[in-house]
Amino acid sequence: MNRVDERQVQIDNDGVTLTATLTMPSGPVRGGLVPLHPADEPSRDQFLFRHLAEILPPRGVAVLRFDRRAYSDDRDVPLALQAKDALGMLHELRQIPGVGNAPLGLWGFSQGAWAAPLAASLTPDAVAFLALIASTGVSPARQMRYGTAEQLRRAGYGDEALTMLADLRAAYEDYLRGHAERVRVQELIDQMTDQPWFSLAYVPRELPEPGAWDDMDFDPEPIFAGVRCPTLLFYGEDDEWTPADESIQVWRRTAPGDVTIERLRGASHHPTLHGGHDIASISPLYTQTLLDWIEARL
Repeated sequence: MNRVDERQVQIDNDGVTLTATLTMPSGPVRGGLVPLHPADEPSRDQFLFRHLAEILPPRGVAVLRFDRRAYSDDRDVPLALQAKDALGMLHELRQIPGVGNAPLGLWGFSQGAWAAPLAASLTPDAVAFLALIASTGVSPARQMRYGTAEQLRRAGYGDEALTMLADLRAAYEDYLRGHAERVRVQELIDQMTDQPWFSLAYVPRELPEPGAWDDMDFDPEPIFAGVRCPTLLFYGEDDEWTPADESIQVWRRTAPGDVTIERLRGASHHPTLHGGHDIASISPLYTQTLLDWIEARL
C-alpha cells in the first residue's frame, strides 16, 4: 500500500474557479478518479467523496474531488455543464506530474450518475471507466414521480394520497414545460399545502418561472448507448428514489460495452447500511467490489 499526499487546488474551468482537493499516492500513480455529486450535496467533503480519498490513493489511484459550481437562483446545475466540469477536472488531473497515461475514470452518485455517463459519451477517449451509484435510466421528472410516490408509501399513505400526489406533480411538470397556466397550478398547490404529506411531494409552495428545471426531460437511454468504457453499477436493494429494476434494464438494453451490476444488500439509495450517512455506515460489499473492480482495470 502507498502512503498519500493531499492538497487543495484551484482549477479554472469555463470561466469559473472551482476549489478541489487532490489526494495523490506517494508512490507510482496507477490510475485516477473524479467523483460527481448528488443533487443535494455540492461539497467535495461529503462523506462518500472522503471515503474514495481514503481507500483509493493507498492503491495507487489519485482522487480529485471538487466543489460543484453554484448556479443561478439555486437551480440544479445543468447536466451538460456538470459533464463539462467533469471533463475539465479529468484534463487537470491528466496534467499532474506522475499521472502520465494512467487510466482516469469518473464516479457518480444519483444526479452525478447522469452527468458521468454524459461526459463519457461526449469524450470517450478521456474516460477510461465509470463507477456509478443509483444510475437512473429514466428522466429526472419520471425519477421524481417514482421517488416521491415511494416516500408517501413508506410513510404509510394510501391510494387517495398517491393519486393526489400524481395529479400535483403532473400539473407542476406541465407548468415548468410551459403547458399549464400559472394561476391554475398555483391554486392546486395552495389546496395541497395542508395535506400532511405535502413536504414529501418536493413541489415548492410558490412556483418558479417556467423552464426552471433544465433537465427534467433528459433522456439517459441514448447517453448510455454512447458509453464505450467499462462501467460498474451499484444499486441498493431497497432504493427509495431510483427505479432500480427499470434502470438496470435500460443499461442492459442500450450499453454496448462492459457493464457490471452489483445489488447492495441492506442498502437503499446511498451505498450504506441502516440508512446511515457517514463513512462508518458504508456497505463493506460496496467498498470491496469497488476496489476489486478498479484494481482489475488499472
